[in-house]
Amino acid sequence: MTEQQGQHSHSHAHRFERGTDGPKVIVVGVDGSDSSMRAASYAGGLARRQHALLAVVYVQPVLAAGAALGAPVAETTDEIAEDLVAQIREAAERVKGIFEVRWEFHTFRGDPYTGLVKAADELKADAVVVGASEQAGHRIIGSVAVRLVKAGRWPVTVVP
Repeated sequence: MTEQQGQHSHSHAHRFERGTDGPKVIVVGVDGSDSSMRAASYAGGLARRQHALLAVVYVQPVLAAGAALGAPVAETTDEIAEDLVAQIREAAERVKGIFEVRWEFHTFRGDPYTGLVKAADELKADAVVVGASEQAGHRIIGSVAVRLVKAGRWPVTVVP
């Protein structure tokens, strides 16, 4: 192998290569917001057409000890996760027999960006789907979607 070939193959080591024939694992971030639920629907259709696994990810926020004021916050995020699972199961049941989509639900803890990166890495995602931010401040500081795109590790679809 020439030195140039060695450099060439090394430069591709961290580039997106999995799923060059279409995604096999699609990660979608959900938090209960309308845009995240639209993202889940879009990702579900994509997973169905590609015969891919849909990995639905909810990132539970971790709050500072002072802000958390004990267990109620953890209980609330667990309730949100349970509610999201119930909504997704209900949607999956409605389309059963018409559309078959293999899906899993995962929860990660942390801020949404770090949680989705960890999820995409651990689940070996070929694509990541997120809803557009509904928070006005994100236009200034950058949304999770923009940060995922800038990471440049997976194709990212942002659903309005």
